[in-house]
Amino acid sequence: MTTTIPLFPLGTVLMPGSSLPLHIFEPRYRQLTVDLVTGAVPDKQFGVVAVREGFSPDDGLAGLHTVGCTAELLDVRRLPDGRYDIVTRGVQRFRLLAIDDTEKPYLTGTVEFLPDDPLADEPEGTTRYLSAAARDAHRRYCSTAWKSDDWSEPSDDIEPQHLPHVLAADCLLPIGDRQRLLEQTCPTERLRLVRELLARETGLLGQLRAVPAPMTTFAVDQSPN
Repeated sequence: MTTTIPLFPLGTVLMPGSSLPLHIFEPRYRQLTVDLVTGAVPDKQFGVVAVREGFSPDDGLAGLHTVGCTAELLDVRRLPDGRYDIVTRGVQRFRLLAIDDTEKPYLTGTVEFLPDDPLADEPEGTTRYLSAAARDAHRRYCSTAWKSDDWSEPSDDIEPQHLPHVLAADCLLPIGDRQRLLEQTCPTERLRLVRELLARETGLLGQLRAVPAPMTTFAVDQSPN
């Protein structure tokens, strides 16, 4: 089943469960914020899609990754000059089928939501092993990249299918890698992938002895806002 939602193209990838603060100053996205607050947009949710490298939101569907994540508005603060600071949280993945820039001041998209695949028949203990290995890779990454008070261990009660998104949230993975994680619908393969990515990045950090710039450093110029 398809539905239509507002779209917010950005130079980053939002994952389910992750927090995303945004500074809203462009008129069309001010209007989106008003529509979210007043209930004109159902459930206070809109879609975040990453802009493809070398493209801009004005390039239409070809300029956007076709798998994105809905964002729920959690908090909003209106500034004296009419801009907004908002806080959102990722909710669920969707596939972008079509876009429309005529119905509203902001982009809207026809989407279908992407549930996870059913858990495959794996040898007993595989998911538990992969979860532990992914947590260990995250621990090694954070110990290399951050000071001890800049990160914390994810809660033990996080379900395996959600764990990769949580682990990736505080790690500075390249946009392409974050997009791969978002698009992976197999929970066990997603655990394998996040472990592989974090292990690779930890090795690179050890060689460079430096932490890469935050994703927002590169996202600003690509954002339509």
